[in-house]
Amino acid sequence: MTETLRFILGDQLSRHIAALEGVDRDNDVVLIAEVADETTYVRHHRRKIAFLFSAMRHFARDLETDGYTVRYVRLEDGETSLSDVLQKAVKDLSPKTVVVTEPGEYRVLEMMRDWQETLDCDVEIRSDTRFFASQEFFLDWARKKDGDMPKSLRMEFFYREMRKGTGYLMDGDGPAGGEWNLDKQNRESLPASIEEPERPNFKVDDITQEVLDLVEDRFGEHGGSLENFEYPVSRAQAIHYLKWFVETALPKFGTYQDAMRQGAPLLFHSNLSALINCGLLGPREVCDRAEEAWQNGDVPLNAAEGFIRQIIGWREFIRGIYWLRMPDYGKENFFKANRSLPEFFWTGETDMNCLKQSIDETWENAYAHHIQRLMVIGNFCLLAGLDPKEVQEWYLIVYHDAYEWVEMPNVVGMILFADGGLFASKPYAASGSYINRMSDYCKHCAYSVSLKTGEGACPFNYLYWDFLMRNAEALRDNHRMQLIMKSMDRMDATKKRTMRSDADKFLQSL
Repeated sequence: MTETLRFILGDQLSRHIAALEGVDRDNDVVLIAEVADETTYVRHHRRKIAFLFSAMRHFARDLETDGYTVRYVRLEDGETSLSDVLQKAVKDLSPKTVVVTEPGEYRVLEMMRDWQETLDCDVEIRSDTRFFASQEFFLDWARKKDGDMPKSLRMEFFYREMRKGTGYLMDGDGPAGGEWNLDKQNRESLPASIEEPERPNFKVDDITQEVLDLVEDRFGEHGGSLENFEYPVSRAQAIHYLKWFVETALPKFGTYQDAMRQGAPLLFHSNLSALINCGLLGPREVCDRAEEAWQNGDVPLNAAEGFIRQIIGWREFIRGIYWLRMPDYGKENFFKANRSLPEFFWTGETDMNCLKQSIDETWENAYAHHIQRLMVIGNFCLLAGLDPKEVQEWYLIVYHDAYEWVEMPNVVGMILFADGGLFASKPYAASGSYINRMSDYCKHCAYSVSLKTGEGACPFNYLYWDFLMRNAEALRDNHRMQLIMKSMDRMDATKKRTMRSDADKFLQSL
């Protein structure tokens, strides 16, 4: 008879996960499962499925090597759902208790609550202690900021609380360097003379090859490429990748984190997010290494601060927003946008070079960095009035670091302003000039970024003004939009009509 059955989900691949606390290797069983439902509730990128299955199998192997008893269910075993897997394991092993860690997605939490009601044993749901801030901490902070039902929250103030609480980059009671946020130092365009660093190449082993063959066979109708699969899939590889990033790419990450270059999808970005989100790396150890590199003088403060802010600030804040607003947050649609995604989101076939580059690289790598996601792809989604539900699903499908807790708030609140400004102070809308300033995409485009209207004009230019005119009533009360709205009001009426006409023709052509 098994004493305790410890169920580990595919994004909980950590020895420090709460469900493994107090494990008895002689009497407990660790359950890990690949199931059909989790691969098909949206048509996940094939590279995302391959990464997670390989990481899960490597994690299970490492546990067994260290003396854990592991019951590993493969996709080939034919189990449909997490609930089916667990019910079968409980029937076979008769544990006194099932221990799980709270999931990252609301739909899975609902499953776990059902398990507490239906299984013939106790089910203990433990808090996910991998995060710096518990859900209770975030809720308390949010209520202090704006009452019992917060209407307006800002990451910057939460981030300062996290800096004080963790002690990262602090000088006594204040921030190292005298400023909390060095984002103004992190917006430089990339000089042609600076080359992208060469990344480690993690060779495909037998476990990963077996997974790649499985995904190729079972998920042929899903999008994405499996070629040149070089991403870390084990704890050892993840640590090696972290070490490489801190030593090689982090020193320039801060200054050029918003830059884009054609044919260089990663530049100085870490590409660690998928490893952190699935558990192979812990956010604390990642921040510890970045801070240590700064303390040793190996990286500048703007690099360490910009990187750590993404983790203890943005990542933690976004998770708090998700659990604060679920289960209805995904239904928000402030601008009443309803246009369907264009076909080129699935094919990359568009003459808009910035979108082509960002979408093609997304389908190739299951990854794009935050400016490609926000200010190229996301900016287009906002300006074109694309349906928030469809945009959410696309982002969840294509990125290997995407889970609903991180994807939904970024799309609803940051990209689309669909929540009306719960945490974004204004819509992240921009014309083609921003993309031209931060990339070399426009030099290779069929459209001219310098033309505002007419044949050959960059669509971002007239779509930007069309978006403002279309949503003028909703935007006028936003204090950060008042200058641009006044500029729009002063615009010649004929020019306005031309902008609207060009936008209408373009959007109809989609």
